[in-house]
Amino acid sequence: MSATTPPLSRRLDSLQSSAIRDLLKLTSRADIIGLAGGLPDAELMPRDRIAAAAETALSSRAVLQYTESPGWGPLREVLAARESARTGRPLSIDEIFVTHGSQQALSLLAEVLLDPGALVIVEDPAYVGALQVFRAAGARILAVPLDSEGMRLDILRDLLAKGERPAFVHTVSNFHNPGGVTMSSARRRELAELADAHGFWIIEDDPYGELWFDQPAPAPVATYSPNVIRLSSASKILAPTLRVGWMIAPTKVCRAVELLKQGADLCGSALTHQIAADLLADTDWLTAHIDKVRNIYGERAHALVDAVRTRFGDRITCTEATGGMFLWADFTDGTDTQALLPAALDAGVAYVPGSAFAVSTDYTHSMRLCFTTSEAAILTEAVDRLARAHAAAESQGAVGNQAQL
Repeated sequence: MSATTPPLSRRLDSLQSSAIRDLLKLTSRADIIGLAGGLPDAELMPRDRIAAAAETALSSRAVLQYTESPGWGPLREVLAARESARTGRPLSIDEIFVTHGSQQALSLLAEVLLDPGALVIVEDPAYVGALQVFRAAGARILAVPLDSEGMRLDILRDLLAKGERPAFVHTVSNFHNPGGVTMSSARRRELAELADAHGFWIIEDDPYGELWFDQPAPAPVATYSPNVIRLSSASKILAPTLRVGWMIAPTKVCRAVELLKQGADLCGSALTHQIAADLLADTDWLTAHIDKVRNIYGERAHALVDAVRTRFGDRITCTEATGGMFLWADFTDGTDTQALLPAALDAGVAYVPGSAFAVSTDYTHSMRLCFTTSEAAILTEAVDRLARAHAAAESQGAVGNQAQL
């Protein structure tokens, strides 16, 4: 007699694997230059300084024990001081919650803030990790497009005027993933005013804010309203392996998240929390370290922009390289980036088609390029390969061309 296989939850029906993660499985070959990943450069991660902090932490057996669900107290104190300086308002330790990377914060907040069918407003193109979380929560998702100053608040105002009432608005305010743009100071203030007037939360997702190249990012949206829940992470400035993210939120939100985290994993790692606290509190060392990362990423970003504009001319428009890890590029000649991808892989270069980030617009002619893990000369070679792939695909009629427009 054969066994009947028990069913899985129906919530899985609306989920799909991240197109980016799936693409990375195909691009692990050594002969492919990867512009697809969203990874910081491991060569710039402070391995020796992390090792010294780990050795110090392990001098006490207490670091091997469970820690508090909201995070190790001294780490929360360090984070409260750092975030108070960034937002310009004093924050108490009760407003700081440490999570297993900022992705866990998104997941826990979705459980705290969303009932099935609740409305979430996101940017379009959107951060894929956020979309996965909100879809799993059964949210209704509406998208607001980006322009060079970030989220189009005129469109958000129209939605609110039509009676839409979001539980929250999610924004990657600085050096957007994937859009590459930064929300202007005026829009940050206006978004905060809309949240106060209409009674919705803002989730300000900011893993890239310290990775500016030419000038610092504007003051956080959290500067202007108590209705902002701010997320950040040590992954992009120290190392992803620490899995240390944090949330700045009103105490009632932190306490609600604490209840859910206790059911999910009880607490984070006292060891990695102590390592992160050691590094984040060492301000002179940290400033020098982040400055080094900024300078190197800035050189690479500008090299990629220059290569794209030189090789493709007016056939591509792309964002300016002002910080973060990504460029967003749009073909103006009708090229379908999903159709071009096989030829690009054959030529030895990978990118993420814009369709991977689509919500209400298909972004057929767009792509995201990551510049962090390759030196300038390699990035230039990657664009050369992409240009050869484009020419080959165009000659075979596999992609659009200017004459067809």
